[in-house]
Amino acid sequence: NSQPTMSGARKLTVEPIGSESGLRQRAWVEDNRRKVEELSEGKLAYVWVPNTGGGGFESFNRYFFAQQDKEGAVIDERFNGGGLLDDYMVDLMTRTLRAAITNEVPNARHFRLPAGILGPKVLLTNELAGSGGDFFPWVFRNQNAGPLIGKRTWGGLVKSSVHYSFIDGGAMTSPDNAVFDPIRNEWIGENVGIAPDIEVSIDAKSFSEGRDVQLERGVEEALKLLEKAGVQEVTPPPYPRPAVRSGN
Repeated sequence: NSQPTMSGARKLTVEPIGSESGLRQRAWVEDNRRKVEELSEGKLAYVWVPNTGGGGFESFNRYFFAQQDKEGAVIDERFNGGGLLDDYMVDLMTRTLRAAITNEVPNARHFRLPAGILGPKVLLTNELAGSGGDFFPWVFRNQNAGPLIGKRTWGGLVKSSVHYSFIDGGAMTSPDNAVFDPIRNEWIGENVGIAPDIEVSIDAKSFSEGRDVQLERGVEEALKLLEKAGVQEVTPPPYPRPAVRSGN
């Protein structure tokens, strides 16, 4: 009620959700996106990859293709929970300009192909990203997509499986498939993790001030790469003139 009386009052029933973790996660992602927008003066996109399964690919598609007007991107795989062995997202991020389509809107940018953000990118990593979250930064580096910034990932790429059950209803996991590099003839990441190119730790003072120093450094490095590479604009060739036919 707008007055402290029962007359004219109404009842509202509030049904809380089972968990607010999803809302808090979305708020964190959107706060990061707005911070990158602010620090880069609108030049950079922010894309969070929470895992390398369906949810991670969904998040990647949502943020990567919705920000094609940006000149570069900060890709964030911190806390990546793994899933599949991702090279598909990195393949999408390392495609180069192939063609363009004219834009009929006056003074508007022409459309570049392939779709996505074609400018420079950096990848944020931390010690709580593992499994597929180890392989993702390894591929990102291997494909020369950009520098890794943050902390070493946790280093667990050997799959654990439950092949047999016990008669008492219990079970035991055992190590299974491992991932290796056939070109360099070495195991990938196991017990070692993937080290960043630029190590940045989250310190207590900055965290208490509400700052994300890894995110800030990611923006800084992406802007350096952007300044060096420049913006890839596309301009159509001269339009053909109709042939002039001579009179009879």
